[in-house]
Order: sequence, then structure tokens, then C-alpha cells
Amino acid sequence: MKILTVAALSAAVAMAGIGGARAADLSVTFDPGTVAYGYTDGYWSTDHHWHKWEKPEYVEMYRHHPGARYYEYRHDRDRDMGWRGDVVIHH
Repeated sequence: MKILTVAALSAAVAMAGIGGARAADLSVTFDPGTVAYGYTDGYWSTDHHWHKWEKPEYVEMYRHHPGARYYEYRHDRDRDMGWRGDVVIHH
């Protein structure tokens, strides 16, 4: 799966004039690359913030993402609330 940047996608839509959409009308709602650990009830982002899954399809998108760390249980089952601390963040 390829992820386009908002700028590239906006430029492509603006140039193509797709459906009269303007670049300002576009937004990116979910990037599976920002997920450190996924659980049935949500996910920890790589910047150590907890998020609930906004849509069921985001769970499936993440589960099929290369390198996904998805656990088929709630994050609060463990003492560390599901933050495993072994994610290396590259800036």
C-alpha cells in the first residue's frame, strides 16, 4: 500500500479538477504508519498517545500494514496499558 502525502494528493486533485474538489477540501484521516501497537479497543501512536479506532476499516487497514503489531485483546489487560516500549522512532 502506498501512502501519498497530502500535498501531492492535493496537487493531483487540483490539477485534474476531479469532481470540482479543491485542494482545501481534502484531508488524511488515518495513516497506519503512525501506529506503534494496535489492540481491539484502539492503538498507541508512535508519539505515545492513545487513540480509539475511529472506524472498523482502520483496524483492518492497520492489521494488513507491513510490520503491524496488533494484539487481539484490550490494551488495558496489561499493567503497562499496552505500551511495550520497544518501538524505535526515527525522525
